[in-house]
Amino acid sequence: MGARPTSIARNKQPTHPQEQLFDTHPEVSLDFDAVRQAARKKYARPFLILDTAIVREKARRFHAAMPRVRPHYAVKANPDPRVLKVLIEEGAGFEIASIAELDLLLSLGVPAAEVFYSNPVKSRDSIAYAAAKGVEWFVLDSVDELRRVHGVKSDAKLYLRVATPNIGSDWPLSGKFGAGAAETREIIATAAKLGADLAGVTFHVGSQCRNPENWRVGMEKARAVFDAMAKAGLKPRLLDIGGGFPVRHVRPIPSIEVIGNVVNEVLKAFPLEVQVIAEPGRYLVSDAGYFVCRVLGTAARASKRWLHLDAGLFGGIIETTEGLKYRIRTDRSGPDVTWNVAGPTCDSVDVILRDEPLPSDLQEGDFFYLRNAGAYTTAYASEFNGFPLPEVRIFESKR
Repeated sequence: MGARPTSIARNKQPTHPQEQLFDTHPEVSLDFDAVRQAARKKYARPFLILDTAIVREKARRFHAAMPRVRPHYAVKANPDPRVLKVLIEEGAGFEIASIAELDLLLSLGVPAAEVFYSNPVKSRDSIAYAAAKGVEWFVLDSVDELRRVHGVKSDAKLYLRVATPNIGSDWPLSGKFGAGAAETREIIATAAKLGADLAGVTFHVGSQCRNPENWRVGMEKARAVFDAMAKAGLKPRLLDIGGGFPVRHVRPIPSIEVIGNVVNEVLKAFPLEVQVIAEPGRYLVSDAGYFVCRVLGTAARASKRWLHLDAGLFGGIIETTEGLKYRIRTDRSGPDVTWNVAGPTCDSVDVILRDEPLPSDLQEGDFFYLRNAGAYTTAYASEFNGFPLPEVRIFESKR
């Protein structure tokens, strides 16, 4: 882990009273009546319906909350070209994890120099391909990756992902990525020795982060790493505060304005010439969408009620297995009973919910609506067992 992050977290007091941490700002969501009408008008297979007017609204709200921070959308959250075009129009940059995502952005006219390659482990071929297309910024969190990128593109602009606490995040992401204190010192020393342009620092507070102080701790760590880099003769000039900005599902969240207050205060420690970016994904697209599927049938097994849908873990509803709780709506009004909810495949792992309270009168043909599902649904979906990918319906309402 990094340089005593837990002591920083203990010593810092929240800048907002606890009762103000959670969002009292009305969160946007796609109009449910419009979703129901779309399902009844035409239904051939599960679909995601997404209103790009909400994507625009979220992009503008992010910018208003943190004027110095340019959002670089995490393409993996929802790579639909129509969504990307809206974010291009709103002035967003982009971060990628693969050259396929790079090609998609290039096909839409995004300048390669504005694309950040934020996957900490990349093949030499991928690095060379991205560099040839004009990508300049590459992330790393190990000496091995530093040597690999520098060996392929000696003038690459590099930024170091450091480990930071994920306390208060629904899905902690620390462990797989992020250099600890010892690794950070070694990477800085190696970059200085190689003459590599290690020019920035990034971190990730964890997905669906409900603790605004995580950004304070991450930024304070980044400031310390900036100082160590400068001492080694490097020229740090990029701060990437990562993603993790939460959306509302069934639990309260801190508003983007509350998070922005924390970020804006700590940014005072960074000179104005430092470029500051973030990597929101879910925050920009989740609220804009509903995922719609249908009940295939019901069953009773070992005194348990089972509800089988035409979309499941392999069809885009995978995040429920990691603890994400969607607000679920149906057209039924019967008293709630507990159901196990499964997808259509023959794989026994295809169970998306267990003991979930849902109307007792659900039956074959009923619609199943997942609210705020514009992120990581269609992006995760596969054609396993021959079931079709969900349809994506995009429109822009007048808001």
